[in-house]
Amino acid sequence: MRIKAFLGALALLASIAPAYAQRDGGTASLVLPYGASITTLDIHSSARAQDGIISLAIHRGLYSWDSDKNEPVPELAKAVEVSPDGMVYTYKLRDNARFHNGRKLTAADIIWSYQRILDPKGAFAGARYLRIIAGAEEFEAGKATSISGLEAVDDNTLKITLKDRVDPAQYLFWPEVSVLPREEVERLGPGFATAPIGLGPYKFVSMTSGSRIVVERFDDFYKGKPHLDKIVYNIMGEAPARDVAFRSKDIDVNLLGSAQYPVYKADPVFSKNLVEVAEYRTRFFALNPRFKPFQDKRVRQAINYAINSDLIINRLVKDKAYRATGWLPTTSVAYNPEIKAFPFDPEKAKQLLKEAGYEKGFEVELVTTNNESFGNTIVEATIPFLAKVGIIVKPKVVENAVGQDLLFQKGDFDAAIWSLASGPDPLAAMKRFHSTTSRPAGNIFGYANKDMDALIDAASAAKDKTEQATILKKADALLVDDAAMWFFNYNKAVLVHQPWLKGIQKNAVELTNQYPEYLWIDETSPRANAK
Repeated sequence: MRIKAFLGALALLASIAPAYAQRDGGTASLVLPYGASITTLDIHSSARAQDGIISLAIHRGLYSWDSDKNEPVPELAKAVEVSPDGMVYTYKLRDNARFHNGRKLTAADIIWSYQRILDPKGAFAGARYLRIIAGAEEFEAGKATSISGLEAVDDNTLKITLKDRVDPAQYLFWPEVSVLPREEVERLGPGFATAPIGLGPYKFVSMTSGSRIVVERFDDFYKGKPHLDKIVYNIMGEAPARDVAFRSKDIDVNLLGSAQYPVYKADPVFSKNLVEVAEYRTRFFALNPRFKPFQDKRVRQAINYAINSDLIINRLVKDKAYRATGWLPTTSVAYNPEIKAFPFDPEKAKQLLKEAGYEKGFEVELVTTNNESFGNTIVEATIPFLAKVGIIVKPKVVENAVGQDLLFQKGDFDAAIWSLASGPDPLAAMKRFHSTTSRPAGNIFGYANKDMDALIDAASAAKDKTEQATILKKADALLVDDAAMWFFNYNKAVLVHQPWLKGIQKNAVELTNQYPEYLWIDETSPRANAK
């Protein structure tokens, strides 16, 4: 018996993978999966996800995203004071934050960076996040020479006065509002876009156009020396190329699409190294109330009952999505678990259409693109379901830019399939459904409901985040009861990583946005000792 017990213990030990202690050194090989190029390394000039990935190595802003807390946290400040009315934020900056040229960060750097972004001659993408600051819009319009809501009390103290009572953290963590060194931007001019200098954990080394970007450890990083000596960011927009490189161990991480996901999930090795998260993206049919049938809530509800959403997610999306129960995804602090998704019930759909006066159905034109995750393939899958209850869908396939114009500017459509951000700030995500929100500002649904307005106004005036979340849960439930759209799914972002890569964060804002100071590789990596 003792021999059997001993042999059993040996077998158990053999089945357990060795645990490697956190180590420093080596080179990580990461990917930039969104296209065949980088637009710019001057992050103020770009809102592209591809550019944002690399920016987290080189640049930093006043806040960063904490994936464990699922919220933005102070990054360049060691302390934050908030006035009783919630309109003034005073930041005590880190004493040890330095740019890669060795110069210490000051409050003036943040003010200059925000002014650069809002410069009326610049048209920088991050301007939308800075309009929460008092005087920002006047400066942007050329009506003021400075931003009244920004004040450098001293080199280490920054005061921000807000235009409205919002949480600035939700706006000031985005890569597009990173803090840059004025003297380097002015010295390098256009060259800053290809050889940037920032505050991040890694310094720029080189860029090979269309191929890769190399960064190396910045020893004076304010959080301490990063673990890795170097990171190579490989530009790989094609999924097959990433698959080959990943299986050849040339890259340490791979972003998976719906076609790849089931393959890796079935793999006995790589299935253990999948990282999945419900990103703040909701996919839907926008049902324009200018189209008469959609003015009746019963018709909108009928569409939700008529479509077998779970089947489409399973068969077409390959389960690389979470069924949408409302607007706010499961990762949101205001997600309402009591909301139940519309069940597949075509008989209920027919009954509602009959009650609404559309027993014989109707024909509707639906705007769509060829997007793999929320485009014409999905629309084609819904057509038979809707036809069975009498709704005849005529797809109108357009380019993405045309779709943007139709939805956000002209409003010239009956229905459309689309995807929009539904976080991370739940208040901002729900404000798009306030009747005063314009189409360009996000209310592409043309949605107007006095009860919704009252709930959003109450959430805006809430005394704390807990009270606000409670109110927003009610708002989301109202949106579902009103069937403001066909609720399709929340994007399930999936990464697969090599067993030696550690420290990956489940970033629900954008899973590929990895803060590289937390990444490290164990000794089994083929690049464990590479420099």
